[in-house]
Amino acid sequence: MLRALAIDFNSYFASVEQQERPELRGQPLIVVPLLAETTGAIAVSIEAKQLGLKRNVRVTEARQFCPGIAIVEARPEVYIRYHRKLKEVVETLVPVKKIQSIDELECELSGDFAQPARARKLANEIRAKIYREVGRCLRCSIGIGPNWFIAKLASDIEKPDGLVLFDEADIPGELIRRGVQLGDFTGIGPNLEKRLRAAGIDEVATLYAASRARLRSVWGSVEGARFHDWLHGGVQEREAPRHSTIGHSQVLPPAQRQPAAALAVLHRLLQKAAMRLRHENFYAGGLHLAAEYGDGTDWSDELQFNETQDTLHFTHALNELWSRRPAAHHAKAPRQVGVVLNRLLAAQMHTADLFEAEQEKTRTKLLQAVDTLNQTFGKNSVYFGGAHGATGYAPLRIAFTRIPEPEVEDIDPGRQRRLRPKKT
Repeated sequence: MLRALAIDFNSYFASVEQQERPELRGQPLIVVPLLAETTGAIAVSIEAKQLGLKRNVRVTEARQFCPGIAIVEARPEVYIRYHRKLKEVVETLVPVKKIQSIDELECELSGDFAQPARARKLANEIRAKIYREVGRCLRCSIGIGPNWFIAKLASDIEKPDGLVLFDEADIPGELIRRGVQLGDFTGIGPNLEKRLRAAGIDEVATLYAASRARLRSVWGSVEGARFHDWLHGGVQEREAPRHSTIGHSQVLPPAQRQPAAALAVLHRLLQKAAMRLRHENFYAGGLHLAAEYGDGTDWSDELQFNETQDTLHFTHALNELWSRRPAAHHAKAPRQVGVVLNRLLAAQMHTADLFEAEQEKTRTKLLQAVDTLNQTFGKNSVYFGGAHGATGYAPLRIAFTRIPEPEVEDIDPGRQRRLRPKKT
């Protein structure tokens, strides 16, 4: 029985740039986090992939391999707006059960949609409507299966613009026929693949034939049993990841690679993380700082305290940690810095200190007002002085497992209104 449809938007960031900028269409391009010759690509266009370029390729290498290649600085807020529009369009045809990542949607099939012919027709309707209402550059591969695990595998087999359907009766025969390897499955990385091969499981046939108990033993956890069930068409849900930290890091431009500038960037990163902490309704009981230097060395330290949402408290902790750096690091040029709020506690579990409850309540109202001002009038309308000179840093970043909210984090509302998907 078919229950899931997976949509994978091919070369998503690069495809959005091509949709926004017609002069880039049909051209090889890479998207980078910042314009520097030493940075690595976070996205590679379909045309560049066809030439052999892969994600993480350095700009210098890409230019050597493909003279004239377009290098585009990432615009996360644009990719988020397209993501929202794409989800909106898909939901007019089929329910979106889960956002797997910014470029992957899991849709739920039921009723007539669970029949192979109808499911294929639906997939073609989804693609046609995306092209019509969002843009022809937003190409996608679609997989259909008895669960998202199988549908996701199917969506990866034919790119770009693929449509692959695996019913329960197709497993494992059709997977073997199509040359699926162990590493093609979600959840099997290089280390786990080594363990599987050491256990005598070296291909899809032996993987499928292995019992739940055997796979649990190889995995060393219940995840092996869950994998067995998914491979056999089961619909057991994945456990939601536990939210344990909130943090940001930044590779510093050459002009900022000196201690005073790095400290200002750290304050900017901290203020951004604290705003997210309050928005996501957590308190933090620890702060971790880290710095990497151009000579290959690094430094990190951590401080623990009573759980709080107070940016000023975090600021004092940051300054204390920074002062703890070894004397040998004081003159070094930091290449990258990062800040992480940890020991998170859900707000409903927090109990204020008896002697500071009233002060905490007042400070919380003040910080919420600051957050509202920044969301209304644009980032950095109000900020703590430690970040002065670095307010242009800590740009919006999209992690695989988290799609940030531009309204909360880092975007000027006036600019946001101008960033509409182009349907040319």
